[in-house]
Amino acid sequence: MFTADDLMFRPGLMKGHRILVTGGGTGLGKEMAEALLMLGAEVIICGRRGGVLEETAKELMDAHGGKVIPVACDIRVPEAIHDMMDEAWAGGPLTGLVNNAAGNFISRTEDLSTRGFDAIANIVFRGSFFVTLEAGKRWIASGTGGSVVSILTTWVWNGGPFTVPSAMSKAGLNVMTQSLAVEWAGKGIRFNAIAPGPFPTEGMSARLNPGAARDDRSSPGNPMGRVGDMRELANLAVYLLHPLSQYVNGQTIAIDGGAHLAGGGGFAGLRSWTDEQWEAARNAIKATNEADRAKRTV
Repeated sequence: MFTADDLMFRPGLMKGHRILVTGGGTGLGKEMAEALLMLGAEVIICGRRGGVLEETAKELMDAHGGKVIPVACDIRVPEAIHDMMDEAWAGGPLTGLVNNAAGNFISRTEDLSTRGFDAIANIVFRGSFFVTLEAGKRWIASGTGGSVVSILTTWVWNGGPFTVPSAMSKAGLNVMTQSLAVEWAGKGIRFNAIAPGPFPTEGMSARLNPGAARDDRSSPGNPMGRVGDMRELANLAVYLLHPLSQYVNGQTIAIDGGAHLAGGGGFAGLRSWTDEQWEAARNAIKATNEADRAKRTV
């Protein structure tokens, strides 16, 4: 949980704002939702695991007060997005959207199935686009405008070996950010993106680094020698969502300690893995997926 000392902004900065965070029940989404709530925003969090969303909403409101609205939604289904947006807009227009929902796992590309590819692309690429489109239509119709922040990765610049479906999908969102920043700027809608390096979460550790210690904060290949701190990401997201950053539009900002500039930030090192290591990783990821599937309500 954050404290007031973790946020660089004045209390109440986001009062009167209503922000939707996709994938807001866990991981990076939960951290950004917490920061926005602490600064006075009303936060709507969505995801497929309704029970997890409700637990997160209660946890955050018990700690900080305010209002967090959990809405179960599978963003792979456009009709479900429409219904979720109806519920989100019921309390008033959104002022911001964080496209954070994602899925990823390491795999040799030759081992990918159609289903495995779609599992990532349908959430990250299609789902994020349709959430954005649904919000954008409502902002345009109401004339209220809003700010969209999409969570990408540094792979949009240097590729993502062994995470090709994610790299392709995130690159598509990067182009969406640049394109709509121009197309919809005159309608009062801004688009920016954040490209984080490693910010360890339970999901990231389980699917991208199975078997690794989840509390290891070191990162020898990073110029700073460490992974990211959640408050660093949360503060950047708040800045981009607030109207006082209004002239920042169409940008993708890396927050990775300079790793991608040093040639790091990906999984190229897995080229040396043996068949046995890949089999162990597949089994670990499969177990994680099955445990997650049991918690879904949509």
